[in-house]
Amino acid sequence: MKSVAFDIASLIMLSVLFVTVIIRKMTKGTSNRLFLLQIILVAVSTSFDIFAVTLDNYNSQNFFALNFAHMGYLTVHNVHPFVHMLFVISLTDTWHKVFRNPVKIILFALPYGLNFFLIVTNPFTHLMFTVDNGYTHGMLFHVLYVCIVPYIALNILYVIQYRVLFNRRKIFSLFSMTLLSCMAVVIHLFIPELLVECFAITMSLFIVSAGVLRPEDYIDSFTGLYKHSAYAYDMKRSFYNDKHVNVVMLNIGNYNTLTSMLGYDMMTNILYKIADTISDVNKRLRGKADLYFLDRGRFRMVFRDRDRDKAETAAVVLMNELKMRSHINGLDINFTPYIVLARCPEEIESFKSLMAFGQDFHEKNHYSGQIMLATDVYDANQFAIQNNIDKIIERALDGKKFEVYYQPIYSISSGKFVSAEALLRLFDEEHGYISPEILIPAAEKSGAIHKIGEFVFEEVCKFVSCDEFKKLGLDYIEVNLSVAQCMHGDLADKILSVMHKYNVPPKSINLEITETAASYSQRVMTENLNKLSRAGLSFSLDDYGTGYSNMKRVIQLPLKIVKLDKSFVDEQHNPKMWIFLQNTVKMLKDMKMEIVVEGIETQEMVDAFSDLKCDFIQGYFFSKPICKREFVEFIASSAGIALESADE
Repeated sequence: MKSVAFDIASLIMLSVLFVTVIIRKMTKGTSNRLFLLQIILVAVSTSFDIFAVTLDNYNSQNFFALNFAHMGYLTVHNVHPFVHMLFVISLTDTWHKVFRNPVKIILFALPYGLNFFLIVTNPFTHLMFTVDNGYTHGMLFHVLYVCIVPYIALNILYVIQYRVLFNRRKIFSLFSMTLLSCMAVVIHLFIPELLVECFAITMSLFIVSAGVLRPEDYIDSFTGLYKHSAYAYDMKRSFYNDKHVNVVMLNIGNYNTLTSMLGYDMMTNILYKIADTISDVNKRLRGKADLYFLDRGRFRMVFRDRDRDKAETAAVVLMNELKMRSHINGLDINFTPYIVLARCPEEIESFKSLMAFGQDFHEKNHYSGQIMLATDVYDANQFAIQNNIDKIIERALDGKKFEVYYQPIYSISSGKFVSAEALLRLFDEEHGYISPEILIPAAEKSGAIHKIGEFVFEEVCKFVSCDEFKKLGLDYIEVNLSVAQCMHGDLADKILSVMHKYNVPPKSINLEITETAASYSQRVMTENLNKLSRAGLSFSLDDYGTGYSNMKRVIQLPLKIVKLDKSFVDEQHNPKMWIFLQNTVKMLKDMKMEIVVEGIETQEMVDAFSDLKCDFIQGYFFSKPICKREFVEFIASSAGIALESADE
């Protein structure tokens, strides 16, 4: 007599699992729905198994009931491997690869189709089983298991092929279904009285639920949208599978400002309202998009390629909804929603580029209140540079590809060029010109800035020590110091050592620090600057006016020169700005500091700042930054100096 104890235990466990799935809200998305379908199928097949075995145990003569029970069990039980394979396909999101070919569809459905045909025709053929003298297997019964083998093999191969999309926990969980099912079949073949197949599948469903479908890992508990980790996984999967999608990227541009004004709790409620708005827009489009909340006011809607028109509609509706003034807890809130519509991989070609672009596109584009297209605001080469900048820097250091350029500085009082600023330049063989705005922050972050800084300073000292430089009649060369360099404990010693190596007098070098660096009150930086100042080196404050200077720190630093940022020049026709400039120049002059004006491009600008009694002019009006050879020729020509040759 067969025991139904394992089947009853299976039903109890499936009931618990079903309730758990509902409570954990594992009902959205194709994968969750297919998993829920597996629970239902196993529950139904288990019920049929209990029904059939009970009839067998009591030697029922109701042949219709016997046939119905056994056919029901075999039909539903054998459809599960087919559905489980669909579940695995959904996890890899490769529907477009599997089901775009009619031949593949037929081959995929053929094994179960054969099973189904043999089962439903069994009352006439008795090839599967008979119930006339008790339940016995027919001559083709084992074909049922043979037809399951392709799905088992495909399941294993599929997980192996797409293993890059799964962590170890998920791979183990998915393999558990195959392993436990095979073990159950073997046990049943040798011990027919033990009905363990449904129980084994139930156990594997529990493992998959715990190891693969973990909503707490990818659903934000507050907004109910998918998390950043889910977005990263899904987009990585799409690019890996060459799946074409449309992404509506929303960044709230004034998120930081609103958070500072309103506080964390209020901002959390605002984010919930935005998430609710996005969900409402998606409902109007009949749920065509997957919705994500990343962090810090960033949301995403991802549409399939065939829903391009829906993505465009969603972007427009969302922009109109969020541009409207929102009334929250008695406050009127204005958002600055930046929305970019991107087709991937046609317009944004890689996962890394998509993630890098989405991080801060709102900071790099002017807010217009209009939908932005990726083709208009995304520069593929720039993002390729950003994604590979560490390798580019490493390659440049190893191959000695960095160059030092010089931009002449003109003295208003003497009417000639008296100095120059040394500037780092890099032309990469693969990516071309690398902007310092990308290069320097990346080098500071990786620590490469110290090697780069040492290279620049040594190149300048080589130049200053040569006879050619001495013939040019220049007073000094300005060398920039980054924040990271200023914080390094042995900066002063290294600089003085290089100067001693090339016999460079202190008066020939002027070190520039940025306004940002000046705002730091770090002991190490102060000691470095004081030590260098005592050795006779002078300092410039670069980019004055671009930040919020700690004036006490500026006064305390050993500064000789202050360089007015180009932003002052750009607004010189603003009456208020001109008043501010006049007073700033007077203040600096009273402090016995010299003033360099950067970004000068016209004669009008030269005349205006000359009248303002500034000391030096630097900008494209005279020369852009140029390589050493061109710089030597430029200075020699402007001063009427004849040189025999100019070194590269």
